[in-house]
Amino acid sequence: MHYAEFDQDWPRYFQLLDRNIKERISKKIAKILVYPTKRHLKKSPFFVDEIGQYRIIYRIFEENKKVRFYFVGTHKEYEKWYKGGF
Repeated sequence: MHYAEFDQDWPRYFQLLDRNIKERISKKIAKILVYPTKRHLKKSPFFVDEIGQYRIIYRIFEENKKVRFYFVGTHKEYEKWYKGGF
């Protein structure tokens, strides 16, 4: 099992979501902490997971057993985040 950490910008993205999506995202985070999926973003240290049209961006730190979450948003918002250089 891994522990969750959240980047300082995470609340800004998470608070924009409606309650139903927040619940789905929270459940997905719980699953990631138990079974960290490992689909890399192209040429970056980040991983991406999908919940419908939403994307969660995170990094896995095996040495500390931590998963740090950076971004959550729609696919279009994710592309903007990614192209913005994180």
